[in-house]
Amino acid sequence: MSFEKEFLQNTIKRFRNYKDLGDKTFEQLKEEDFFFQPSSESNSIAIIIQHLYGNMMSRWTNFLTEDGEKEWRKRDEEFEVMQCSRRDLISFWNTGWDCLLSTLIQLKEEDLKRVIFIRTEPLMVMDAILRQLAHYPYHVGQIAYLGKLIRNEEWNSLSIPKAKGASKEYNEGIKKGVHKQP
Repeated sequence: MSFEKEFLQNTIKRFRNYKDLGDKTFEQLKEEDFFFQPSSESNSIAIIIQHLYGNMMSRWTNFLTEDGEKEWRKRDEEFEVMQCSRRDLISFWNTGWDCLLSTLIQLKEEDLKRVIFIRTEPLMVMDAILRQLAHYPYHVGQIAYLGKLIRNEEWNSLSIPKAKGASKEYNEGIKKGVHKQP
């Protein structure tokens, strides 16, 4: 398998893993939890979803042929509280990820060396992908942290639970095929 093909497969796998972490966080939340802000300068999970949706739709729509910062994007509004429901937010979340993943799946190996633009900055496609692979997990981590903060003792760990011996138990589960490597 070529390096380029393996790169595309691995980035798709990683992006799917981060989407899954968000999905598993959302499953643990009540409607009002999406709108909790720990402070006036903090973002709620709803605002983070709005931002990711706006970014994903802008970056991945016509990825190879248009600047990744679309004229129709209203980035500043992504950080304002919107009147929407949990269902709306999950729809934004899924639509953004679908746009990203369908674009990546359609890329060809030779596309990785093409140059695209984000805010008029030229980037090789591979670099643009890596840029977003750093950006989205940053926000998914914020979502998971807020979920854990909100749910507290009711939180179900998204990876290895925080308990004595949990790492050893997890590693033994991998060997036995009970757990999968992330």
